[in-house]
Amino acid sequence: MSWTLIHLSDIPPAAWRNGGGSTRELLAWPDARDWLWRLSVAEITHDGPFSTFAGVQRWFAVLAGAGVRLNVGGRVHSLTCASPPFRFDGGMPADCETIDGSTQDFNLMVRGGNAHVERVAGSHAGTISATDLVACYAHGHPATAGFNDDRIELPPRSLAWRIAGSVGTLRLSGRHALWVRAEKPV
Repeated sequence: MSWTLIHLSDIPPAAWRNGGGSTRELLAWPDARDWLWRLSVAEITHDGPFSTFAGVQRWFAVLAGAGVRLNVGGRVHSLTCASPPFRFDGGMPADCETIDGSTQDFNLMVRGGNAHVERVAGSHAGTISATDLVACYAHGHPATAGFNDDRIELPPRSLAWRIAGSVGTLRLSGRHALWVRAEKPV
């Protein structure tokens, strides 16, 4: 399988039921209704609760704006563009307060498997299993991703993803990027 490139601007925003923002779903795999992996970029414009997703591992990373205070299960986490991506149980009640105006945020949700999200400012490399979903998101600057000998250039605000297909090394270089690895559930 080769890379698939998705531009954020090509995805229409879907407004949240609580009126607190909108989401652009970049990838729901294998399909939108019965996904195992879901990657999206959200605009949070007002304080309020997150939807709960029982049995789902969630990752959250602030891309733009001053940040948020995310209260998950009674514990408050202050997250900014400099914070590492935050992992939490999607079944836990979560309430979000913006720090100073709206934010843009990256979200990964995984049902029945493990995942990892990492910020990249420079370069990163990691070993990938054949059944892993790998994805790279370039936010404010272009990035370059490579899996073994297969490379792709990512313009700002785009996602490149693939199912690995073989064991190998994923490399990502960029100034403001995210590296995602999600294991396929067994």
